[in-house]
Amino acid sequence: MAARTTRGDEPSALSDASALTGASAPAVPATIASIAAEAGVSIPTVSKVLNGRPDVAPETRSRIEEMLERHQYRRRRQRPTSAGQPLIDLAFHELDSAWSIEIIRGVEDAAAAAGVGVVLSELGGVHRPPQEWLDAALARRPLGVLLVLSNLDASQRHQLESRSIPFVVVDTAGEPPDDVPTVGSNNWNGGLSATRHLLALGHRRVAVISGPVDVLCSRARVDGYRSAHDEAGVPLDPSLTRYGDFYVDGGYEHGLALLSRPDRPTAVFAGSDMQALGVLRAARELGLRVPEDLSVVGYDNLPLTEWIGPALTTVNQPLKEMAGTATRMLISLARGESIPNRRIDLATSLVVRESTARWEG
Repeated sequence: MAARTTRGDEPSALSDASALTGASAPAVPATIASIAAEAGVSIPTVSKVLNGRPDVAPETRSRIEEMLERHQYRRRRQRPTSAGQPLIDLAFHELDSAWSIEIIRGVEDAAAAAGVGVVLSELGGVHRPPQEWLDAALARRPLGVLLVLSNLDASQRHQLESRSIPFVVVDTAGEPPDDVPTVGSNNWNGGLSATRHLLALGHRRVAVISGPVDVLCSRARVDGYRSAHDEAGVPLDPSLTRYGDFYVDGGYEHGLALLSRPDRPTAVFAGSDMQALGVLRAARELGLRVPEDLSVVGYDNLPLTEWIGPALTTVNQPLKEMAGTATRMLISLARGESIPNRRIDLATSLVVRESTARWEG
C-alpha cells in the first residue's frame, strides 16, 4: 500500500492517535522554508536575515526575526569548514586602556591554544551593541561572541540563539539574567580588602573614586568600601564617595576636588589603576607627598603599577585569567558541550607596595 501524504491542514494518523490517548502531538520544528512561507518572502531572504546580510528591508527583517523567535527556530550547529579559521567576536564597550590590553591577551592566548581566531571590535562606549554591529558579526558566522562590559537585549540574544551562536559576558556592566554565561571577579571583596588596609593603617577619612554608577562592578567595589567602614565602626562621610569613569582624567578631576578641601581625605581608594594615576598627579600638583601625606590604593594590578613612583598598592584583579576562562567557556559552548557553572567570579587579592603608609596625624 502506498504511503499517504498528509497536508498541513489534514489530520495525520499521529494526531488521531493523540486525540484518542489524550497526548499532544509533538510540535514540528520550524524550517527556513516554513518561515519564508509564513512571512511571504523567499527562502533566500530568510537566509540573508539569518546570516546578518544588510540587503534586507528593515520591516522585512523585523517580521522575519519575530517569526524566528515565535517559532523558536534554531539553526543546526555547523562545524567550521577547512576553508578558513574559525573565529570568535570580541567586543569592548570602549578600547583605550591598559586594562583592555590585559583582557585581549587573555582571550588571544586561550583562542590560539584552540586554533581559533579573534575579531576585535569597539562599541563606542555603549553597553549594548548596536544592531549594525550585530549584523556584521552574524555575517561572519563566528563560533561565538565575547562581550566585555556589555550585554544584549532579549531580541539580540534570540538572534544569536536562533543561529546557534553562543555568547559569554566578561565583567558584566549590569545584572545579567541567570542563564547568561558570565565571568568576572569578586569586586565586593576587592573593595573591602582595599579599604580594610587603609583603615588598619589608621586612616579615618578614606575617599573612594569608583567607576560609573551604572556599572555593576563599580557599585560592588563601593559596597565593599562601605562594608569595611561598618566592620571597623568608622563613620562614613557620603561626600567622600565619588563615581568616575575608570580613566586617568576621572581620577585626576575627582582627586583634585577631594584633595583641595580643607578637610581633605588622608587616603583614596581608586576603583581602577588608571584613576589612581590621576589621583597621584592631582596630589603632586597640590604639593602632597605619597605616602607621607596621602595613601593611594588602585584596582586591577596592571603591569605598570609596580614601575611608577611610588609603586602602587592595588587590588589584583585576574584580568587575563578572567578573559581566558570566558574564552574557553565560549569555545566549549560552541562545541555543544555543557558547562558546570554559568556564573564565575574569580578571587581578588591585595598587593601592598609603596603608595600606602600608616597615618600618624
